[in-house]
Amino acid sequence: MAVVSSNVNSEAGLQKLNDYLLTRSYITGYQASKDDMAVFTALSSAPSSSYVNVTRWYDHISALLRSSGVTAEGEGVKVESSACSMASTPRVADQKPSTADEDDDDDVDLFGEETEEERAAAEARVAAVKASGKKKESGKSSVLLDVKPWDDETDMQKLEEAVRSVKMEGLLWGASKLVPVGYGIKKMQIMMTIVDDLVSVDMLIEDHLCTEPANEYIQSCDIVAFNKI
Repeated sequence: MAVVSSNVNSEAGLQKLNDYLLTRSYITGYQASKDDMAVFTALSSAPSSSYVNVTRWYDHISALLRSSGVTAEGEGVKVESSACSMASTPRVADQKPSTADEDDDDDVDLFGEETEEERAAAEARVAAVKASGKKKESGKSSVLLDVKPWDDETDMQKLEEAVRSVKMEGLLWGASKLVPVGYGIKKMQIMMTIVDDLVSVDMLIEDHLCTEPANEYIQSCDIVAFNKI
């Protein structure tokens, strides 16, 4: 079955994707697949943090690509080009069957109009959450970071203090150790636990660890391992 998604580089398309990922970890199925890769590569840049669910999914796929890659087949996602307006692309449900291209009959609009049954189910879930009075718990991940100094004269204690000085909601620093690199230089490996909806590892590195004042001691940071808890 082929799956058609909206233009994910438009605000409307991103919002639809954000709503779609509210109750899902992946585009289709229960593991990262080529469907996730199709949508991931269609994005022209990292999504805004205001799209919380898309950002969570984007960071997770980024980490998987850096570590083990994505090999599952998925269902076959087709993503609209950003050069095409959403209005100019006819909905699959409105297309007439064609003997020349019978595969189009099996396409499903991933972010299409909700049916009455889907809308009723969504409203029931919202009502159940409100009735329970409990906020849905977000997923957590365990991340191992490589933190590299500028040279062998860098004060590694100061480097660790600079890392641990970064505090934010949903971030918990864990154990650390120094690992020899060569020529008298050591790098620091440090564990951290994050709440996926609150902390973006890429933003943590770019906006906090590799900027002033931390970059006085830190040359670069790399994700060594990223595992869901």
